[in-house]
Amino acid sequence: MAGSFPKISIVTPSYNQGQYLEDTILSVISQGYPNLEYIIIDGGSTDESVDIIKKYESHLSYWVSEPDAGLYFALQKGFEKSTGEIMAWINSDDMYHKKSLFVVAEVFEKFPHIRWVMGSNTFYDETGHPFVYEEDPGQQQWSKLRMYLNQGKYIQQESVFWKRDLWQDSGAHLNTSYNLAADFELWMRFFRNDQLYTLSYILGGFRLRRENQKSLTQKSGYIQELHAILHKEHQRDRIPLVRYRILLWLSKLIPSKKWKRRITSTLLKLPGKITYDRIQGMAFSKR
Repeated sequence: MAGSFPKISIVTPSYNQGQYLEDTILSVISQGYPNLEYIIIDGGSTDESVDIIKKYESHLSYWVSEPDAGLYFALQKGFEKSTGEIMAWINSDDMYHKKSLFVVAEVFEKFPHIRWVMGSNTFYDETGHPFVYEEDPGQQQWSKLRMYLNQGKYIQQESVFWKRDLWQDSGAHLNTSYNLAADFELWMRFFRNDQLYTLSYILGGFRLRRENQKSLTQKSGYIQELHAILHKEHQRDRIPLVRYRILLWLSKLIPSKKWKRRITSTLLKLPGKITYDRIQGMAFSKR
């Protein structure tokens, strides 16, 4: 049975997140995906994390618990152990939605030109209840230009999956010189080689916590690294951002919402979106 599904490699970096780790593990292994390679890299946790990992080690392709230099070092170690055609990571307090790995496999099979996808942004509260933020329908479509213009803010890492050949074309590494935004730096290198396609389907969710969460306590540091990465990449590309800002401002004057969105999508060079159609099932929408 496994031969009919591409191998998906998932890495979970873990350190003293025993309160949430079991939920994360179960969200991966309860998918029932028949060709899963699941790897956990624990940084030498001193809480109940290792006991939780051992509880599920029969479902793991590899795991280790030893001191390391942090999140991105752990991820690099995990990806070097991985062999799957499709790759992703899920942090030790976040979760995948039901059947999300099957959705990912179908997307890559049905649209072979696609090498990088992101599901619709979703979140979990501290207790694990899922929710979404209300936002503009096109807010989650991405292009490199849109990253430069800081529109749409962030790519949701928990919902990102990519093909191994894109990883290899982009250097096959996380830049560990960035303590907080190495994920963003990886996305910028991915953009050098391919487009990011978004889905109307939900794949993974980010858990929002009130305490001890880097995205909250170190947000200003993340933004600082993000801007440094954008500046470095822009020095490489030399895209005339002022011209695009003016054109986007002028597009706001268009009274028709439909045409305003079409023109904005064209200016930002946004790729199409993968949506659900009652007749076709999974379908590719140009806008």
